[in-house]
Amino acid sequence: MNLITNMQDRNKLLGGAAAIALLAGIGGVWVGRSIEPAENAQAAGEGSEEGQEEAEGREGFIPMTQARIAASGIRTITVKEGSIAAEIISQASVTAPPEGQALLTARADGAVVRISKRLGDPVGAGETVALLESREAAAFLAERNAAAARTQAARAAAAREQRLFNAKITARQDLEAANAARAQAEAELQRTEAAVRTAGVVGNGRYLAVRSPISGRITEIDTQLGAFVAAGAELFNVSDPRRIQIEAAVTALEAQNIRQGDPAVIELPNGATLDAVVRSTTPALDPESRAATIVLQPVSSAALAQGQAVRVRIAPRGTVTSGAIVLPEEAVQQVEGREVVFVQTGGGFQAVPVTVGSRSSGRVEITEGLRPGQVVVTAGAFVLKSQLGASEAEH
Repeated sequence: MNLITNMQDRNKLLGGAAAIALLAGIGGVWVGRSIEPAENAQAAGEGSEEGQEEAEGREGFIPMTQARIAASGIRTITVKEGSIAAEIISQASVTAPPEGQALLTARADGAVVRISKRLGDPVGAGETVALLESREAAAFLAERNAAAARTQAARAAAAREQRLFNAKITARQDLEAANAARAQAEAELQRTEAAVRTAGVVGNGRYLAVRSPISGRITEIDTQLGAFVAAGAELFNVSDPRRIQIEAAVTALEAQNIRQGDPAVIELPNGATLDAVVRSTTPALDPESRAATIVLQPVSSAALAQGQAVRVRIAPRGTVTSGAIVLPEEAVQQVEGREVVFVQTGGGFQAVPVTVGSRSSGRVEITEGLRPGQVVVTAGAFVLKSQLGASEAEH
């Protein structure tokens, strides 16, 4: 009887130990799966609906639709190998290239009698922006008309001399003199006609038209109706918002490593980025800042405006990289005491643990945990961390 009782007690103890071991194993699996490696994160949720459902049930995974991603202001980048030491970071500004801006001036003295555009209005190439009432307009037109009359008379005289020469009545030198006078009169007519076009004479010689040489928008108005302006006075500024360039200031030492065609990235204030390439470098330094100017050409002008301040990252070609992946510091978040980034997978984002290397200028190197080609959250990573924390608290 005692033997049977002892065996029953022993079985109860073994059953309790097995239950404890089972719970411990489940807890270990639960904790261990809270943050999964990058390979599992990217593999899960891709392809079939079953994979997506499995991803949504995995710890560390945050399901999110494209609409929610856009509404949350989350931005991502496709990572590639790089090195902080290989990046040249500089503050820059968005400017207009020479063909992207125009200064409209008065061609002669006159009074402003009409302004057809307001600040910010679009304007086409050759379109009239304002009219000046000017005595010079009548002078330009009168000179052109006089030259036209002289040309007509010279042509008639040359034709008459040609007939007389053909009839062997006059000498060749008389014909040559008549042709020379005709050519001189025609040249003078061309000059006066060009002067009339350049001055923009309209309204039977009463007005001078102020026209824009490019298409764009009015960005500045420096006159008003009734104002008397002198020849050469600056009246309007026109800029084409589609034509822009980026001017970055770098040190003389950094400029030595930058060449035309080097890739670059433009960082916008809202966290978005745009690709660019180096177009040119200035051969001399600015006398005040002692910096060289690097001109970048963005691949797209979207979200850029002339006068805007941005930051650029230039990656000189031929620079040896460390094989690491460089991200903005805000892309790395602390979750359960570990540094993680959020990798985009099918149907959402997965928290992936990473090993962080050096940091500089708001950038951080990732030495382990990511591989080139993965899509990682940059702006909005803290939002995902908050959602992950709320989800774990519910569990």
